[in-house]
Amino acid sequence: MTKAKTFRGGLITLFSLSLVVTASTANADMTESLKATLTAAMADEQRPQKDKDRDRNRRPVQTLEFFGLEADQRVLELVPGGGWYTRLLAPAVKDNGKLYVAIGTDRVQNGLLTEPGFEAVEVVSVGGEFGRKEGARRYSLDNLSLDVREIDLALTFRNVHNFDAPSRAALNAAVFEAIKPGGHYGIIDHTRRHMDGDDSETWRRMDPVQVIKEALAAGFEFVDFSDLHFKPDDGLIYEVGRRSVSGNSDRFTLLFRKPE
Repeated sequence: MTKAKTFRGGLITLFSLSLVVTASTANADMTESLKATLTAAMADEQRPQKDKDRDRNRRPVQTLEFFGLEADQRVLELVPGGGWYTRLLAPAVKDNGKLYVAIGTDRVQNGLLTEPGFEAVEVVSVGGEFGRKEGARRYSLDNLSLDVREIDLALTFRNVHNFDAPSRAALNAAVFEAIKPGGHYGIIDHTRRHMDGDDSETWRRMDPVQVIKEALAAGFEFVDFSDLHFKPDDGLIYEVGRRSVSGNSDRFTLLFRKPE
């Protein structure tokens, strides 16, 4: 069983929430072959230099190993943005698995997925309304549904802060339906102090305790968390886009499982 640790700011242990932690992570050791594939994808000459410049900070191989990525999995990436992780996930599962992307996929559809080598990535049909209401900071996902099932691993990187609470609940519910029993759900986001208020400096941060509670409410089991993206010099009080914080924000890394 995972040792009890604390999230900074709230100083509340995971065990104090009476969370049941499963006996192991999704995959203790990534195969050397898959590591080689990811390393080659990182070094690909077609990959933008600005993406490569973030490798040291984002530690993609270690992160995907923690999440239990395997070469034969059906993987769902949520809100892929410009495709930073898509560029690595697609070749990782190209031969024996399948990569799907869903929600906010316009940039990858019009950019990365038109490049050679990414033709097999499938854009998932999304039901409902996805947008930002006038005057709102966060996006809404009304009546969300994802047209994909039997997913082994769903992942989202620094995105849950973009949605309001009802929409995060809708997202978790839709992911729960998409993942097969025993499948996993990995979340990374910028850390907010536990129970800290929502203001112009902190709104793009999330309380990891709240994220765990919301995933549990959707039916997921909590598996583990990692300190891969722990940044001790981030005081958790400034906007993550500030020059002094950007690229060096403290981020929580959480792994959940759909019960069998």
